[in-house]
Amino acid sequence: MAFDPSYASPRQASVFFDRRELVRLLNLYGRMVAAGEWRDYAIDGLADAAVFSVFQRASESPLYRVEKRPSLAKRQGAWAVVGHGGMILRRGHELEQVLRFFDRGRFKVVD
Repeated sequence: MAFDPSYASPRQASVFFDRRELVRLLNLYGRMVAAGEWRDYAIDGLADAAVFSVFQRASESPLYRVEKRPSLAKRQGAWAVVGHGGMILRRGHELEQVLRFFDRGRFKVVD
């Protein structure tokens, strides 16, 4: 039986972080692990977004998600920090601007 390309679904291009963005996210993660706040992370490259999720425990839902959505770049900004319940805590056009949310000490993890 010969391969028929009409049966194959076209592979969608996914959004992902570039090297500079990934290094910045992993540096933040390392600082927060050293502070005892975060314990695990996950990276997802989806069709419309790249998501960096951080966890206090691996078996739980993420505490925070840093999302890159290029489709929102001209309107609200491509970057967002999303909290545990899905609430958008910070949105902006630049990654550094959005990650300042974690530098201010405005948040506290509560068990």
